[in-house]
Amino acid sequence: MSSSVITLRQATRADAGPLTALLAESFYDDALTVWAFPDPHRRRQILPGFFRVFLDLALAQGGALTTDDQEIVVLSTPPGAKDPGADFTVRLRAAAGEYADALMTIIRLQEAHHPAAPRHLYLGFAAVAPHRQRTGLASMAMREVLAGCDRDGVPAYLEASSPGGEAVSRQFGFEPHGPEIVIPGGPRLRPMWRDPNDF
Repeated sequence: MSSSVITLRQATRADAGPLTALLAESFYDDALTVWAFPDPHRRRQILPGFFRVFLDLALAQGGALTTDDQEIVVLSTPPGAKDPGADFTVRLRAAAGEYADALMTIIRLQEAHHPAAPRHLYLGFAAVAPHRQRTGLASMAMREVLAGCDRDGVPAYLEASSPGGEAVSRQFGFEPHGPEIVIPGGPRLRPMWRDPNDF
């Protein structure tokens, strides 16, 4: 793998175990998951099943990307993806267990702020293996994903969960989009939007 380029590929169900574990470990201390699942022991139990629901959805929609070494995963919702339906919510609530209501509070707030138009790529989750963090791997993956948006003329949307995440997003051309999403008694999310670059 070169120092400036990586090759992302569509993930498959054969990648589900390692990628679910990678997401669960990466987001264990994230402010949003700590708020949703405050007990540390239960959070460690819940997160693999929680992320398996999102991974399965991304796989079905063609929005799960990884590398051959499975050291990075990006979950997104492509423009025009079908509504996940009631089964998605049922599975999320089941995965969250006793914290289902807290989780659905976050989901409802995100949905209320999510732009309906124009069609866009929604960047949901991204995780990098611990030994590859701070090596530029995440930035390389982001550049590849956004290059695809530019080629296709597709905007991109995400929610930054920290000032640091917002600052990084700005480096890739994202700008604040509408008011912050305020989680009651918890962290704030900053909706961010990026128009495609013209060539």
